[in-house]
Amino acid sequence: MSTAICILVCFAAGIGAGLGTGFAGMSAAAVISPMLITFLGMPAYEAVGIALASDVLASAVSAYTYGKNKNLDIKNGIVMLISVLVFTFVGSFVASKVPNTTMGGFSTVMTLFLGIKFIVRPVMTTKESMQAVSEKKRFMQSVISGVLVGFICGFIGAGGGMMMLLILTSVLGYELKTAIGTSVFMMTFSAFTGAASHFLISGMPDMLPFVLCVVFTLLWARIAARFANKASPATLNRATGVVLTVLGAAILLVKLIQ
Repeated sequence: MSTAICILVCFAAGIGAGLGTGFAGMSAAAVISPMLITFLGMPAYEAVGIALASDVLASAVSAYTYGKNKNLDIKNGIVMLISVLVFTFVGSFVASKVPNTTMGGFSTVMTLFLGIKFIVRPVMTTKESMQAVSEKKRFMQSVISGVLVGFICGFIGAGGGMMMLLILTSVLGYELKTAIGTSVFMMTFSAFTGAASHFLISGMPDMLPFVLCVVFTLLWARIAARFANKASPATLNRATGVVLTVLGAAILLVKLIQ
């Protein structure tokens, strides 16, 4: 693996992962992992660890940007996050007892589906209508949704960021910016847990792609999050839809190359 090729691949992966995270709360693992595996010949477990580590700072800076613009629901986000983390373990345990349950293309299909959805049927919920829901109802919705997302992610091993965004916008009725901000807030912690687990089990990865992916993903996530918070709802829906559709198609192409 030459240094120039490594930089080029990590830069391309960082652009895709950063834009996906900042615009749509998409997990960097969906973009970075297949890129590193396909073009750098990296072991899958190591690639996923690097992708999750890249997700931590990218999601954190995105969540900070959304929070600064009052587009983040920390209270219910924490409730949902706890349910997600607990039932991810439950889903993983159940999956370990059932053969052939992995659906490797789930995350890619979800990305394409959401991209097309945001273009065809944009989320135009307002903060006023979102805040009209009672605190008790929102709490119960957050717990149940977290259980569902966590179990599915643990059972099939993919789709966390996309599942959270879909649930927040379509089930909980969140306004799009608040949904993305809350999603990246939760992903900061779930990605940290996943990255730490990977590195504790397998040791630290190759440092060059590790550092490059973290830096490039962080840079583009910051750019995307700043743009997203200034954009109108209609513009953000279109931009999010285009980014997700292009990324979904690109990931599918990369997987076909593998």
